[in-house]
Amino acid sequence: MHTGVKVGVFAAALAATFGAAYGAGNAVDPVVAETGTRHGQHAAGPEKERGADAHGEHGEGAAGSGATDHGAATPGGLQVAERGYTLDLKEPDIKAEAPAELRFAIVRDGTGRPVTAYQREHGKELHLIVASRDLTVYRHLHPTRAADGTWSTPVELPEAGGYRVFADFTPKGEKEGLTLGSDLAVTGSAERAELPEHATTATVDGYDVRLDGDLVPGEPGKLSLRVTKDGEPVRDLQPYLGAYGHLVALRAGDLAYLHVHPNGEPGDGRTKPGPEVSFTATAPSKGTYRLFLDFRHEGTVRTAAFTVHAGGSR
Repeated sequence: MHTGVKVGVFAAALAATFGAAYGAGNAVDPVVAETGTRHGQHAAGPEKERGADAHGEHGEGAAGSGATDHGAATPGGLQVAERGYTLDLKEPDIKAEAPAELRFAIVRDGTGRPVTAYQREHGKELHLIVASRDLTVYRHLHPTRAADGTWSTPVELPEAGGYRVFADFTPKGEKEGLTLGSDLAVTGSAERAELPEHATTATVDGYDVRLDGDLVPGEPGKLSLRVTKDGEPVRDLQPYLGAYGHLVALRAGDLAYLHVHPNGEPGDGRTKPGPEVSFTATAPSKGTYRLFLDFRHEGTVRTAAFTVHAGGSR
């Protein structure tokens, strides 16, 4: 059920709602469990592939895996600064239902200068994810970098409320990637949406996607997604991000970021272009997670979303 909410002086409302732990620039402690099931609708839609926007596989963020309930490591996206790098979001608030531009830089601590050299992993230097705090709105964006190190991308978000911006990248010379996160306030009139309940099937633009497998806290597990259309298996998926699908998982509550990687890639001699796309993922803790699968077929990228529970959480 949706309850209408007017967002007035949004910065104050955001602080009151999420507390200082969610403030930009502060690390957020992981939420170890999410109880209860919420209902709502997924707002992610199709994204038309546009020439230069096509890019290779997204490199796995080392910070986004390996944490457990015992705090072995901090999951990705919970901190605005890590290992000497800071995500500097230039515009921390935008208006809902209006074209806007997100501008940001990855700043090297100690010098204050933006990073201008990145490792290209399968054709891209950096990937940007924007998700609403209620996990009903999700965008995978493709920013461009200016010579001075400033990144920018157009964006239009449909609902007012709190959002999180995630930058996933590997600076040149670093052996491991980072996933940094910063808060974004979207002002305007909002309808509060609840997280859709647990489901292993999703439908988007006439495509049905079925999820098999489980997220297991602290252990790698296989997730398989099968794509069909009009009851027939889709056997001609097109490469997207260097694979036949791209999967991002976000933990409900604190939005801990898990970038999971596909098992196999186009041209390796063993990976078929559908109907199944498989991934390996490790949940950092028990809890409720929202999974977003991007897949491309007939030139269009679509997003299928699922709510799943790790460790028996309900």
